[in-house]
Amino acid sequence: MTKQPGKQDYCERTYRSRLHSSGLLSFRIVVKETDLWISAERCLEDETLDLLLAYRHQLEAYILSHPSFKTSLVPEPLDPLAPPLVRMMMEAACTAKVGPMATVAGALAEEVGTGLLRFSKEVIVENGGDVFLKADRPLTVSIFSGDSPLSEKLGLCIETEQMPLGVCTSSGRIGHSLSLGKAHAVTILASSAALADGAATFLANRVREKKDLKKTAAIAGKIPGLLGGVMILDDTLVTWGDVQLVSL
Repeated sequence: MTKQPGKQDYCERTYRSRLHSSGLLSFRIVVKETDLWISAERCLEDETLDLLLAYRHQLEAYILSHPSFKTSLVPEPLDPLAPPLVRMMMEAACTAKVGPMATVAGALAEEVGTGLLRFSKEVIVENGGDVFLKADRPLTVSIFSGDSPLSEKLGLCIETEQMPLGVCTSSGRIGHSLSLGKAHAVTILASSAALADGAATFLANRVREKKDLKKTAAIAGKIPGLLGGVMILDDTLVTWGDVQLVSL
């Protein structure tokens, strides 16, 4: 994938060295473009790899016969015959008003994480800043926003009753993914990680200057299925919905 001009590259994912889940074992699984960091009650490398390969096969096979699915920047028509992962992405993209591939990282994190719950009661799956969470205790998710002075100074407190939960971030400044905006970070909470991923992309596209933050938060509040979020541009932050910020 071509790096978007003007965006900072954090491909080494050094932030993972600061991800600590007490009592859980963490490991990494990489298949082609998908780079997962998983925390679970025990090492589930084989189980994770099997799940990831199966879901990537669904996606790759569908793209072979429907190439527009990979390139479209708008929702694709819902296909009841598509495999489960693809249908999840289509539905999330339709709600978020984005192309289906804008939901892929969250969708894979969610599907792999849900599958791993058969082997571990607590599972965290991080896929390029998009996270699926299921734990039996409150968790704190740090908000990484590149060179913003607020980066990793604040976190989201996730209560047990909110999980399973998707926490996904899009940025106009960080990473490879296409963004038309300038936000340092738009972080969205939703019960569906695929939806959170797509909505984060849609909303981040709308933030180009500080005055856009409040207007975009108002738009976010009208998207069905979203629980809340945080938007950061430079030294300015706006929150909406059911979020608890904590200092780190």
